[in-house]
Amino acid sequence: METYNLSTITKKIYYSGLTLFTLKVLTDILETRKENTTFNVIKRLIESGVIEKIERNKYILSDKKSSDFSLSHFLYKPSYISFETALNFHGILSQFPYEITAATPRKTKKKEIKGKIFSYVHIKKDLFWGYEKREDYFIASPEKALLDQLYFESKGLKKTDIDEYDFSFISITQFKTYVKKYPQTVQWKKIINGVSRYILL
Repeated sequence: METYNLSTITKKIYYSGLTLFTLKVLTDILETRKENTTFNVIKRLIESGVIEKIERNKYILSDKKSSDFSLSHFLYKPSYISFETALNFHGILSQFPYEITAATPRKTKKKEIKGKIFSYVHIKKDLFWGYEKREDYFIASPEKALLDQLYFESKGLKKTDIDEYDFSFISITQFKTYVKKYPQTVQWKKIINGVSRYILL
């Protein structure tokens, strides 16, 4: 029968340097061989306040803060921060959105963790690009975040108040390059023509 000292396994958790854990990662850190043992150890860790369960088979260190963007990526992969959330991050939109929103090639989903809403919006696989890695999450470039927002507006799924946007953070060259990669529908061209007057001033 496998037995584990709580102090020893707690040290293993902290020495890992991680804040967020999947069940598999915890199993690897704890080096448990049986599933029942793994869950018993996790139960003890939760009861002692070392970790918290945030959803099925996903956990977080109780006394460590994880950024909203890191948590967003951890909860639903693949995904990258985009739309209003990324626009606010890049300084294009001053108003901070209520939800943390990401683009994903998987199905649209919404999760509520510790009172915060994490939204994942389905985007076509051929539009799943234009992002970069920051720490342990991915975020759209200023141009891609803007175009994602406009693309969903062209489909009637989002609304954009251009007067609230600061386009000084947008690269005109990158914007023009990215625009061509989206489906060239009549509605898309109409929206891009309207926004271009602001960006190309």
